[in-house]
Amino acid sequence: MGNRFKEEKIEEEPVIATKQTKDNKVVRSVGSVISGNFLSKETTLKNLPFVFFLSFLSICYIANGYYADDQVRKVNKLTNEIKELRTQYIVVKDSLVIKSKQTEVAKALAKEQTGIKESVVPPKKIIIQSVVASK
Repeated sequence: MGNRFKEEKIEEEPVIATKQTKDNKVVRSVGSVISGNFLSKETTLKNLPFVFFLSFLSICYIANGYYADDQVRKVNKLTNEIKELRTQYIVVKDSLVIKSKQTEVAKALAKEQTGIKESVVPPKKIIIQSVVASK
């Protein structure tokens, strides 16, 4: 048996063994969370204030999201209301312009029979000359 090249066989079992230990670790940690045993560990108790802080921040973040959605809905509602009121303003203003014309006013007075008639004589200017009193 002289100098021969030895071939080493690479076994795949150690790789499977590491996966099993990782799987066991994951299974154990999930089992610990489900059973509640993780709460009694010292590291968890040390980090409990930080966990509460993170929980508080997440609740604030969620509340802020709901608040922002509510504000967006209010803004959209007010925008629609402004559009409706602007349309109503334009319609009423147009109606007022039509009704305030001299002919329309004369027609309305004739219908109501108030005895007021449209003047056919144009108005005249009254000019007052002031007298300066001397002392």
